Amino acid sequence: MSDPIDVDSEGNPLTLMDVISMDDTVSDEIDLKIRVEQLYDLLGRMKESREKEILVLRYGLYGNDFHTQRQVAKRLGISRSYVSRIEKKALLALQKAMRG
Repeated sequence: MSDPIDVDSEGNPLTLMDVISMDDTVSDEIDLKIRVEQLYDLLGRMKESREKEILVLRYGLYGNDFHTQRQVAKRLGISRSYVSRIEKKALLALQKAMRG
């Protein structure tokens, strides 16, 4: 595992452990992409459009800027505490869906 198997661009020896460590980064990126795709799929299937709208605004999804609960409340004409309740409900539903 620690024997050199190649050299990097600067001439430093690369071991099998170095290569495996690089692959961990790649697998983490792939896992993240899969989870993001899953999230967007679940958002697309949400029945409550207000829940989806709040999550999109709060977390800057689909390339939007993220907003505070207060900003979302003002934009939607509802109270900040109501935004908080809807957001919490929507996040719990997404979490449940992603696990199951």
